[in-house]
Amino acid sequence: MRVSDHLSQAKKTLFSYEIVPPLRGSTPITEIFSIIEKLLPYDPKWINVTTHASSLLYVENSDGTISKRIHKKRPGTMGICGVIQNKYGIDAVAHVLCQGFSQQETEDALIELNYMGIENILALKGDNLNYNRQIADNETVNRNAVDLVRQVAKMRDGKFIADTEYPPVDFCMGVAGYPEKHFEAANMQLNIDYLKQKVAAGAEYVITQMFFDNDKYFAYVDACRAAGINVPIIPGIKVIKTANQLNSLPRLFHIDLPHELVSELVAKPEHAATIGKEWAKTQVKDLIARGAPCVHFFLMNDVSSVLEIIKDFN
Repeated sequence: MRVSDHLSQAKKTLFSYEIVPPLRGSTPITEIFSIIEKLLPYDPKWINVTTHASSLLYVENSDGTISKRIHKKRPGTMGICGVIQNKYGIDAVAHVLCQGFSQQETEDALIELNYMGIENILALKGDNLNYNRQIADNETVNRNAVDLVRQVAKMRDGKFIADTEYPPVDFCMGVAGYPEKHFEAANMQLNIDYLKQKVAAGAEYVITQMFFDNDKYFAYVDACRAAGINVPIIPGIKVIKTANQLNSLPRLFHIDLPHELVSELVAKPEHAATIGKEWAKTQVKDLIARGAPCVHFFLMNDVSSVLEIIKDFN
C-alpha cells in the first residue's frame, strides 16, 4: 500500500518509524527482526530503511603502510525492505540517494525494489561524499533531490535511461523537509522554494528533519501551505537519550534545541534518558492534538524509549 493511501485513509494520527541497516559484519539481521517484532503490536503502517553510500577509509596494512579503501559500511537496505514487506506484511520505504550513486545505479535499484513489491521510497540528496567518486563516461548523476524525483517520475511514464525497455514503475515518493532550514539554503524562503520544486516534480508527501520545538514545525507547515505546498507534511521526532546529544545533534543535523530542554539536560545529565523521553512524549501529544497526519520516529535502532511513548497513544 502506498504511504499516500495510508495517510488519506487514516482516521487518526499514524505512527511510522525509521531504522538503520546494521554495520557491515557487526550485527546479525536478527537484530532488525527483533526491532520490527517489538513494533508489530502497535500496528506500524510503514517503516523507513535508510541507505548509505560508500565512504573512504584509511587502512593500516600489516607492513605499516597506509592504503585507501572505498567501503560501504551499512549495506542491505533493499534486502531489509524485502523482509519487512514480505515477511512481516508492513509497507517498507526505501531511502534512495543522489550522493554516491549514478542515475543508472538508481534505475537498477528501483527496478529491483519494484520486483520485490516495494511501492514507496524517500528521495534524498544524501550526505556529501568524503572522496571524489569517479563517474564513467556513460553514466550521469542526480545533483539534487529534485533531480532524483524527476528521474523517478519519468519511470512512472515508462521513460528509462538509454531507452531501456521495461514496464512503467510507479513509486509513491516522499522527500525531506526542514522546519529550521536546510543548512545549504540561503534563507527560509529558498528552503521552501526547493521543497515546492520537489513536490511539483512528483513528491507526494514530506517527512521533516527532527525538531524539538513543535511551534517551528507548525510555522513551517503554515509557510508551506501559503506557498502552495499541499501534500502531507509529517513531523520527524528523535528521542534524546544522553546529554552528549546536546552537542552531537545540532552539529550533525543543523538544528536548535529549546532552552528549557537544554537547561534540564545540563542540570541533570544523568537523567537524560528520562528527560528526553518525557520531552518527546509531550511533543507527540501536542502534535496529535494539533492535527499532525503522522508522527515519524527516527529510531536509530533504539526502540525501547519509543515503545514507552507510543503505548500511551494506542
